[in-house]
Amino acid sequence: MTSSRTPENLEQPGPRRRTVIAAAGAGAVVLTAGPLGAGPAAASPGTAAPAVAASGPPRLGTGWQRYVQGPASRTVRPERVLASTGDVRKPEALLKPGGARTVLRRPQPAPAPRWPQGTLAEASSTHAGNNGNDGRPRTYDAANAIDGDPDTFWNDDTIAAFPDTLTITTPQVQELTGITVISNSDGVPTDFSVDVWVADAWQRAATVSDNDVIQRAVPFGTTVATARVRITVTAVQDTSRGAFTRINEVWPEPDEPVVAPSVTVDFGKVVVGYPRIRFTSASGNSPGVRLAFSETRQFLTGRSDFTRADQSGVASQGTDQFAVPAKGADWTDRKGFQTGDKVYADGLHGFRYLRVTLDALATDAPAAQPWGTVEIDSVSLDFTGYVGTPATYRGWFLCSDDDLNRYWYGAAYTNELVTDTFRQDDVDPRNAWTPSLEGRLVLHDGAKRDRDPYVGDLAVSARTLYLTHDDTAAAARDVLADLADHQRSDGWIPPASIAGYTLPLFDYPLWWVTCSWDYVLYTGDRAYATRYYPNLLKVLDVWYPSVTDEAGLLSKGLNNTGGYGDYAFLGRTGRVTYYNTLYVQALKDASHLAGILGHQADAARWTRRADAVSDAINAQLWDASAGAYLDSGSGAVRHAQDGNAMAVTTGVADADRAASALAHLDATTRRPYGNAFMDNDTIFDGASQRVYAFTSYPEIVARFIAGRADSALDQIRRTYGWMDQHDPGTTNWEGIGPNGSLYEDAYTSMAHGWSTGVLPALTHHLLGARPTSPGYATWQVRPHPGDVAWAQGQLPTPHGALRVAWENSATRFRLDVEVPRGTRADVVPPGDGTRLTVHADGRPVWDGQRASDRGVRLLDGSVTLRGLGPGTHTVTARQHT
Repeated sequence: MTSSRTPENLEQPGPRRRTVIAAAGAGAVVLTAGPLGAGPAAASPGTAAPAVAASGPPRLGTGWQRYVQGPASRTVRPERVLASTGDVRKPEALLKPGGARTVLRRPQPAPAPRWPQGTLAEASSTHAGNNGNDGRPRTYDAANAIDGDPDTFWNDDTIAAFPDTLTITTPQVQELTGITVISNSDGVPTDFSVDVWVADAWQRAATVSDNDVIQRAVPFGTTVATARVRITVTAVQDTSRGAFTRINEVWPEPDEPVVAPSVTVDFGKVVVGYPRIRFTSASGNSPGVRLAFSETRQFLTGRSDFTRADQSGVASQGTDQFAVPAKGADWTDRKGFQTGDKVYADGLHGFRYLRVTLDALATDAPAAQPWGTVEIDSVSLDFTGYVGTPATYRGWFLCSDDDLNRYWYGAAYTNELVTDTFRQDDVDPRNAWTPSLEGRLVLHDGAKRDRDPYVGDLAVSARTLYLTHDDTAAAARDVLADLADHQRSDGWIPPASIAGYTLPLFDYPLWWVTCSWDYVLYTGDRAYATRYYPNLLKVLDVWYPSVTDEAGLLSKGLNNTGGYGDYAFLGRTGRVTYYNTLYVQALKDASHLAGILGHQADAARWTRRADAVSDAINAQLWDASAGAYLDSGSGAVRHAQDGNAMAVTTGVADADRAASALAHLDATTRRPYGNAFMDNDTIFDGASQRVYAFTSYPEIVARFIAGRADSALDQIRRTYGWMDQHDPGTTNWEGIGPNGSLYEDAYTSMAHGWSTGVLPALTHHLLGARPTSPGYATWQVRPHPGDVAWAQGQLPTPHGALRVAWENSATRFRLDVEVPRGTRADVVPPGDGTRLTVHADGRPVWDGQRASDRGVRLLDGSVTLRGLGPGTHTVTARQHT
């Protein structure tokens, strides 16, 4: 679902000015001495790295360290106390261990008021009984609202339809000064009125609006003598549990609750792992604490923005619970019950904000009580993601634009959060656990959810991994291998382990093909290619032909695939441009893989099929009236970001159609927070306001390779600038909704690996370095500078690090490159080759018309220096008229 709420800014900043770190004169780049492939000197954790010099680029290998976002160790502490409520002494003390103590106190509550015996309740509707969230049989009758048990409740049966009424009738008239309405964290009534029966008619006694608390005292203006009370609900909180009216208890007095003591801490950015609290002592009544987590302040409430318990059916009411022993405890939040079937904690969380409240669920009594005294020494987190420090980065990036640097390392940190061990207690509870991945390092989708590795996400997150921490490439390989090992007999490959490897997605088997080629391309692991080549044959030559129509195009609906989803679970059917351009990419990647393994006939067949599919896309799916590719050949007319961008990146679109398609996206999808993934709302309401960084990545790449570097950088700055400058900051969101909101409200993952495409885009297309054959045996440097004055970086390869540094001015471009032993590089300086003079290592090699070196060519209008061997090389290009 989409959200119309706007996330609040971190500091409510004014308009942000882009910081440009000015370049010095030509020749300011200095390559470090030492053996080829040597990494930069690592900055010690906590040590300030050299700042980027204001006068020009720093010495190669310095300056980037200050942008690294990861923690220095696995113990992470909050940066500040955001707020406290109730009776709390020294809330700031819990930031630092071993000093003063934070104390939370709450008095024992008086017994709850009760209606007289014989009181009855009736409702406008009642939800049918079921097994509830915890698997235990439940009823939702109106009588639950007056039974004195806060664990039972009345639930109406008309979702998102109002009004809902609850009428309470006492055996005789009694005097009331008001009532108290108690709901629960699944969603409270926000707007309601209270009427009383007086003189044979209903009279309004009170009106409540904008309620957001579970226990709401409703005083009347005067004491009323009545035997009937009617509550009319006209609006409720719309939560993941549904927009129902839920009332646990109604009390015959207006009882203001004692504010529960709480402390809310801010970890500064999204973190992931096991929360840990060191309790030094407590009162002897087993006082409970409840922990609520959120990635954003917008959804920071008494309930976590997400818990796996919500999906697994455990009745935790959205918080993690702990009963504090009198002697204290050094408690780490781990999944499970503390006592029998009471006091449940969910374990691992991804969050920025943590609220600790002295409270307990009513169902946890007597094991945990909502009152007493608790003393806390410290709060911390046992970080479970990849600990990325300057010493662990094997690839890095730095340029003259401070914002772009921040986005690159924000993406790297996002990916570090999702690079984690596959553990049964932590993975998606919807039947995602599998013994074949248990204990292995994987790339999960998100920090808080979904904690299961999906192959479509690897299309982005694995590249980010290869360019930063390639020594953990097994995190991608093991997922790809596991999915192949669970290939269906008809050739279809599952997208993830969720639902026991049965979630039916139409596009993700193609992503498995492209991700397999990526893995081999970046790592050179031919053993993987050989081992899983039969799976490649089966998915491309058995399953996808079964969903191919007479025009040679994939058509969702054939072979009983009408109910299959895709990366966004969209209801697209028939010939969809995105599916078919992705098919072209998969066929081309498979052809490359077949070629390196010596399967030339397969390579040729897949190349021919890719060409045929490309021709069919252009013949059947190009919309000349819009100058863009249709989303689908059937149904409502719309044009999607995914299909149009991938038509450019895969070469389906020629130069004219590429320019036209990108212009159409400019005209119809541009938003302050990125480019929307649809140009209208015919597929669902709000689609033209939704931004996915996942599908924005191929559009950004398309703009770079189409010679539109400035528009690529503009799209990066809008998309990633929005995420960087809005809560929680730093990390990359799963999706952005209308007006820049969280596209699925609290459920939205604010640290999602599939959104990290800015990192490979800047490395491969701004800096310009990328592999062209397995293991970087050959690679290319083709910068697209745009308005960036200089850039430098390092890419890890199996042969050692390769380094690139360039400076760009109006008349001169200089590039320095270190080529590792065992590799060869092609260099393509930017600009029209017919207007350039080029020197390599001080020698003229191109005069604008002809080459003076046999390794220099004019290819597609660009000067290409081919096959530069190991060593350090300098290439300069000057423009002339």
